Amino acid sequence: MDRKSDRHYEIIIIGAGFSGIGSGISLMKAGFTDFLMVDDADGVGGTWHWNTYPGVAVDIPSYSYQFSYEMRSSWSRTYAHGNELKAYAERCVEKYGLRDHIRFNTTITEACFDENATRWRLISANGEEFTARFVINCSGVLSRPKWPEIKGVRDFAGVTLHTARWDNTKDLSGKRVAVIGTGASAVQLIPEVAKKAESLTVFQRTPIYCLPKPDFPIPTWGGRLLHFLPGAQLVTRTASQAFVEITFPIAAHFHTVIPFADVMESAARRYMRREVHDPTTREQLIPRYSLGCKRPSFHNSYLATYNRSNVSLETSGITHIDHASVNTRDGKAHPIDVLILATGFKVMESGNMPTYVLKGRGGLEQATWWDEHRLQAFEGVSVPGFPNHFNIFGPYGYNGSSYFTLIEAQSRHIVRCLRRARALGANCVEVKKEANDRYFAEVLRRRHRQVFWQPSCSNANSYYFDRHGDVPLRPSTTLETYWRSRTFRLSDYRFENRPEEVRPR
Repeated sequence: MDRKSDRHYEIIIIGAGFSGIGSGISLMKAGFTDFLMVDDADGVGGTWHWNTYPGVAVDIPSYSYQFSYEMRSSWSRTYAHGNELKAYAERCVEKYGLRDHIRFNTTITEACFDENATRWRLISANGEEFTARFVINCSGVLSRPKWPEIKGVRDFAGVTLHTARWDNTKDLSGKRVAVIGTGASAVQLIPEVAKKAESLTVFQRTPIYCLPKPDFPIPTWGGRLLHFLPGAQLVTRTASQAFVEITFPIAAHFHTVIPFADVMESAARRYMRREVHDPTTREQLIPRYSLGCKRPSFHNSYLATYNRSNVSLETSGITHIDHASVNTRDGKAHPIDVLILATGFKVMESGNMPTYVLKGRGGLEQATWWDEHRLQAFEGVSVPGFPNHFNIFGPYGYNGSSYFTLIEAQSRHIVRCLRRARALGANCVEVKKEANDRYFAEVLRRRHRQVFWQPSCSNANSYYFDRHGDVPLRPSTTLETYWRSRTFRLSDYRFENRPEEVRPR
């Protein structure tokens, strides 16, 4: 798009991934058209724009990984690959007329609330300034690649790749490859790398539960049946949603009430033992913590990859990396040509949520406020002291279920606030401290039911835990989250029409 950067917008959305796209669509449907969406990438899709490593795919069924109002019947597989999800994002942008609202290659570094003008002033990395009455943070938590804190990791003289910023021009054929990490991206990547590499050494710190994945191609006639048979898409989506809900939110958040995770764990351990032939490798790959302490992965060939003669697992720990080798605590040097960092993202780390410096009333930085008061946000959306600023998936906003259902729920929450503000002629919307305190107390009270607080999770090394030792996941079902987005009390917000002092530019 070609717009002057000094124009004032009613709303600015930061991020053009699916949460930004969903927010934009919700705004358009509600009659809010004066908005700008900015993203630091040169295309839409967020995670699916940046993550292009071999084997990248969604880890929940495709029929759940889509908007309820934009259901696709022509998915090629039950678990769509990354390029297909990127195409779905593009399709949504075009269909709902968002393209003209998007400004790419724009990294917001700071957002400050101007109390005199009752608006946000946003600064980009290249020094441009934007102003908006309201800001919706859709920058996501899976946006900043995390490099491991290993001595010498940047000294390696060969090719270094990170799964979150993959370079598809690099050929791994015949190369000695090392992969650091065995999380979700590694589980998808490792089987593909093993097919090409001369040798592959996987460096594991904490094993991950890997369960079989009901992934298979969807025939053309199957897609047509879903498209033309009345109610077929709804039934398929409902069944898919139920599967997702049972395998994580219910298993994790209601562990002490419904010990479903215990049943799943026994089945998972049997499956993992059956898949890996070598007894030593098998035991090294099986977690010593309970299922659900960290998000499990689903893949049909990850475990079997360790049966290949060119693949080895190293668990003794890395001491340092030099220009040609990965060196481990047992005194061995592992010569390599390619170093792959499958070390994920800065999820719960300070400065990542949001990805820009946020200053509210009195210049208070949100990161500082969270450092002092712990991560919290009313219904995962709003934080007191930061008026007119909303989050998609703020602390205690995401429960681990269908990403899209929860985007729709949180977008609905935000739109309800904006509609009320418009109806009242209010230019300042802020959640009340007592409402936020009540919600925070509620989520803390509920967490005793979660699996994360069981003794068996103490060695899981889970990124779910933040710097305060909390797990800022919403401890509820998706149905409850959806319902509360429709029924929360608007009186929990303060709507004011404040005098505006517009400063000359």
